[in-house]
Amino acid sequence: MAYLMYGSTILLCLIGLMMVRVEKKKALKNRISSVLIGMPVREEITSEDMKKMSFSNRVVQPILVQLKLRLKRRITSEKKEKIDMKLLQAGSPMGMTAVEFRMAQMVVLIVIPLLFIGYSMLLGFSFGVTLIAALMGIGFAIYLPSYYLKVKTRSRGRNAVKELPDFLDLLTVSIEAGLGFDSALSKIVSKKSGVLSKEFQRCLEEMRLGRTRREALSGIRDRIVAEDIKTLIASIIQAEQLGIGMAQILNVQSAEVRSRRKQRAEEQAMKAPIKMLFPLVMFIFPCIFIIVLGPAVIGFLDAF
Repeated sequence: MAYLMYGSTILLCLIGLMMVRVEKKKALKNRISSVLIGMPVREEITSEDMKKMSFSNRVVQPILVQLKLRLKRRITSEKKEKIDMKLLQAGSPMGMTAVEFRMAQMVVLIVIPLLFIGYSMLLGFSFGVTLIAALMGIGFAIYLPSYYLKVKTRSRGRNAVKELPDFLDLLTVSIEAGLGFDSALSKIVSKKSGVLSKEFQRCLEEMRLGRTRREALSGIRDRIVAEDIKTLIASIIQAEQLGIGMAQILNVQSAEVRSRRKQRAEEQAMKAPIKMLFPLVMFIFPCIFIIVLGPAVIGFLDAF
């Protein structure tokens, strides 16, 4: 009996030490996850609290937190910077970070091939066709997130170019009225909305935090993929370096931007006949031939 009690005591001590170690590790993980992910974690959760919590809070969120932590460890700093830049150029769609974008890529890479496989199985295709469908789904899933970012980046650049002439006119008028460059920008971004207003608002905030004007403006050039924006930023930086009047530079840039917009409109107008050729040949000309030649062909066949 004494030996049994002695063994039980030693066993309980070992179990207690193991539980203390597990609890320390759990507390450390909770603190790290709350700092890195920004999600508040409670120290103790009772069974009643677990019943009150939704399925998302009990199951989904902890899995997402662990997945974010693992992805954050695996993504290198260079890869993270590239993804962050692409997201900034696309306008940070849905407020995604680099880790969340990688998670979205993983989800798409799992879901879309499964949809392709399920659809091919419902149609009763053979194993070879199902395998080809799975490979097509994998290729589509790999290409889709990058294509989405490219589309958002192009759309954001086009919107910025559309807003540029009016923005330059307001900026020029404000500077000619006696305001400084920073004051004029602050006044315009507070009154207007759009891609350029948000970017120049960020530029002003970065300058308030200590960045130079050149660095802040170069950030706009990196975040908006458009030649007109790059030309404007380069001209402003050069005018600041050489001491040229900002109003004069902006007047010249405004005229050039409007001239380039007119040239782009003329270019699109010149492309219109070529773009209309395909629907004309494929859809309109056959109908005309049927209407014009149909009765003659029918009469010719009746004659013979």
